[in-house]
Amino acid sequence: MPKGRYRLHDPDDRTPPADEHFQCAPGPTGWRYVSRRTTVTGAPSGSVDLTLDALGRPVRLELATGHWRVRAAALDGLTWVRMGADGTDAAQRTAEGRGFSGDSPAFLVATARLLRLTPAAPEARVRLVTFTAPHLAPRTHDQGWTLLGSEEHPTDSGPLTVVHYRVDDLETGASGTVHLAGDVVLAAPGVELEALDSPPSPPADAAGLTPGE
Repeated sequence: MPKGRYRLHDPDDRTPPADEHFQCAPGPTGWRYVSRRTTVTGAPSGSVDLTLDALGRPVRLELATGHWRVRAAALDGLTWVRMGADGTDAAQRTAEGRGFSGDSPAFLVATARLLRLTPAAPEARVRLVTFTAPHLAPRTHDQGWTLLGSEEHPTDSGPLTVVHYRVDDLETGASGTVHLAGDVVLAAPGVELEALDSPPSPPADAAGLTPGE
């Protein structure tokens, strides 16, 4: 069960960074990620609770910031309720799409598990609904994912396979490279892995990769 801490920052501005203290694990029917977010001074600033099924589909998502909450799932497309932190002003919406996204590293792992790219099928386009702190306002957009390859690194606990992806926001044109080891993000735009207490869990399907491809 990987447990650790990410340092998050906005790669495009000078927004103060935040820390995301997380743990995640595969289960009998999928994968779950839970985290609490703090400012760099240690003040609470939000949380993430995401559960995927065996195919990588989001069966439950709960997000919270200081003033907003979202509860969401893949039901008849994507369905979510956004409300104030005290439960008032709740509004339900739906959209066509396959998954959710946001500034948590959990969503990069989730989309990779959903798409399951392989060297034989290295590219995919996916429609997502993104919620970004602090207001958790939704944005529906398309991303393009490209599998760039993988490499194997020796570690004290055995070989570690790192898989590299290019992720393109097809609305804004923004692009970045994501490096995953199992269910842990090693690096991505705006994401730095600061601490990891135990090795990553293996990918859901080992990604069908031979290191170096």
